[in-house]
Amino acid sequence: MTLQGTSIIGALRGQGSESAGQSINPTTNETFEPSYTAATSEEVEQAVRLAAEAFNTYRDTSGAKKAEFLRAIAGNIEASIEDLVARMPLETGLPEMRVRGEAGRTCGQLRMFATLCEEGSWVDARIDRAQPDRQPLPKVDTRSMLRPLGPVAVFAASNFPLAFSTAGGDTASALASGCPVIVKAHSSHSGTAEIVGLAIQQAVADCGLPEGVFSLVYGGGRTVGQALVKHPVIKAVGFTGSYGGGRALMDLAAARPEPIPVYAEMSAINPVVILPEVAAEKGEALAEGLFGSLTLGGGQFCTNPGLVFIHADAASQITGKLTELVNGSSSAAMLNAGICQAYGSGLDGLKNHASVQTLAEGKCGDAQNQAVPTVFQTTATDFLAAGDLTEEVFGPATLIVTYTSDDELSALFASLGGQLTASVHGTGSELAQQGGLAKLMEDRAGRLVYNGFPTGVEVCASMVHGGPFPATSDGRSTSVGTMAIYRFTRAVCYQDCPDALLPDELKDSNPAGIQRSEV
Repeated sequence: MTLQGTSIIGALRGQGSESAGQSINPTTNETFEPSYTAATSEEVEQAVRLAAEAFNTYRDTSGAKKAEFLRAIAGNIEASIEDLVARMPLETGLPEMRVRGEAGRTCGQLRMFATLCEEGSWVDARIDRAQPDRQPLPKVDTRSMLRPLGPVAVFAASNFPLAFSTAGGDTASALASGCPVIVKAHSSHSGTAEIVGLAIQQAVADCGLPEGVFSLVYGGGRTVGQALVKHPVIKAVGFTGSYGGGRALMDLAAARPEPIPVYAEMSAINPVVILPEVAAEKGEALAEGLFGSLTLGGGQFCTNPGLVFIHADAASQITGKLTELVNGSSSAAMLNAGICQAYGSGLDGLKNHASVQTLAEGKCGDAQNQAVPTVFQTTATDFLAAGDLTEEVFGPATLIVTYTSDDELSALFASLGGQLTASVHGTGSELAQQGGLAKLMEDRAGRLVYNGFPTGVEVCASMVHGGPFPATSDGRSTSVGTMAIYRFTRAVCYQDCPDALLPDELKDSNPAGIQRSEV
């Protein structure tokens, strides 16, 4: 496939002249063609106008038609897999296996939302029929369901070029809800974004949908992204990235004359608790599992275990083997130079911290932008006294904190902010005695993991990939799983509405054929 390096504005391509940069191979710092062009202010305006026009009809598109569309996107991505295999590793340093695996996940979640659309009951249709003879007052006919918000801006993530980017979970769930989407491509994988964007553009055309249902825009700085968030037509934002970036978008959206929701996944250190009895029984296996989770994907997963609480009496059961594994490990390429620099700064901060000991460190390879696996250690007393050891270090690093009592463990958990995950390893009898810890975990995380490690997020109906602030901007939501669709909807009630004006899901004859709650 020959890439053009320009935005996708509905059915057309951008014509701007300002550079948005070239893709850079993170392992060599080599740049390669094409040079990408930023969307002009006129093109951003055109994309938004097309999205607004598309919303007038796409909002009422049947579940069956949306399912056809989502499956068409998945099919087109699969047809482009060899182009993705050729391009994505050059832009990200990720291996071919990761490209194919992430493409499978991306297509799987598109098809998951297609099935949800077809089944249709997700709209939560509720009908309370009129009772004109009710005393002392008649009861009116009221019917409600979830309706799409309007055009959505999605910011592609750096660490998942497919599953959390152009056709990722935010885009899939917004399209499934009936919202047109404008994606702001990530500069780390511009070519990958273009390949996937063309797959979506083709699906829009093949399914006979309005062209403004999807656009993809490039921009080298913050201008394009800020213009999208501030535009009055945009009704919600999806974002996966740093705390600073997410917070900036939240503040920008809140300052609008009409504030809008920003669903931002931002920062988490995903604490793992290892209780003493299980450490004594399975110490080496737990160390191996922790090492695998820590280094998976170069440590560049948002569920990476950045904090481990181990009872002081059992710490050596874990740290001995973990130290051996980490000291014998090699570095891995990070996704871009900026991420690598931030990781290096985080490591320096921990290495120079008066309360922290460097326990183990891997070997650095010769390639550019390498992340070296590193393990640090401190005590609960020092951790709680320092107050500055809870910031995320994005990469293959973790901090082990040794505690001496359940009260100290509770104090450690109570000191943490919101997390995507919280994990605990224990024997059956140990876990049965940790009711208090379970409540603390529930208060601070969106997903509680028992006798497992947090990396690896299953795409399914029950998954919650979210958590209290600052893990996400809204702890009531998820960016993975079918519940993600609710972020881009609002409830609408129709009182004594003529049947002909009701959405199909609420009409007496139920032409949508969905399950409804009726009284």
